[in-house]
Amino acid sequence: MTQHDSPALPAHRPGAFGQAPDAPSLSRTTRPWMPALLYTLGFLTVYLLAICTPWGQRAENALFGLGKQGGEAAWIYPLSGAAYGSTPLPPLELSAKPTLMVGLAVIVVLTLVRRCWWQGFAALGVVILTTGGKEVLKSTLPRPDLVGAPENLLDQGFPSGHTAIPAALTLAAVLVVSPRIRPYIATAGVLWLACIAAASATMGGHRPSEVLGATLLACAWYGLATWLLPPAAAPGATRSTRALPVITLTVALVIALVSGARNDTLTRSLVSAATAFICAALVWYAAVGRPAHTARRTRPALR
Repeated sequence: MTQHDSPALPAHRPGAFGQAPDAPSLSRTTRPWMPALLYTLGFLTVYLLAICTPWGQRAENALFGLGKQGGEAAWIYPLSGAAYGSTPLPPLELSAKPTLMVGLAVIVVLTLVRRCWWQGFAALGVVILTTGGKEVLKSTLPRPDLVGAPENLLDQGFPSGHTAIPAALTLAAVLVVSPRIRPYIATAGVLWLACIAAASATMGGHRPSEVLGATLLACAWYGLATWLLPPAAAPGATRSTRALPVITLTVALVIALVSGARNDTLTRSLVSAATAFICAALVWYAAVGRPAHTARRTRPALR
């Protein structure tokens, strides 16, 4: 056998280890911490501007008609549970706690079925910290009376508990469901949130700042949860049709307009609808609108 016939040394085949020859190896998953910080700063900004300034208080008090709630004038009043003998739209009125309990049970079942333990713990944390944190904040954050408002306008709590439930449950659900259906679960949750947020604001149960604060609180906990998750358990990329975000937010706007509509004032109707739409957009962006969830830092493979 001549030297020309000698067998060649086996080529290095990184593919044997599941890697293409020239493909970069994934060193670590980079999950941004900035969204959680921004949502937290947004929450504090809403509180300081709307609750702790005279002009912020005057602007919101004006929406309540100098202390007259007038929930009966809202289009959604028959579904609010406030009317005698009516069935509340979850989680309004007395349906709040049952809705929360059912939501937590669904998250536990999905966690057990899919065996996504880290995601399940994170989802439960988002719901518990949002709803529990809401109770703590409502009792600890001061609401100074800077403009001599009527007594009933000092009773509302920041943030809104009715809005916190659909926001937290929606964000928790996207953590434990399959990535293929995650955008559609987020769509259903966002539409639910748009309805409840608009109803809470327009019927006088909560101010717009309280509704927006609850949504920002839920998004802040979700951002923190996704940042703290192990890389292997972090939410992956969500793929959906390009039209889905446009369709979702368009329908959310329509629902917000209808749920926030009143017979006696156009201003309060539009402000309530705008607040609910912003809440829906925030949750949609947090749940499926950040491809940075799967941004990866790469380095060349060692040879």
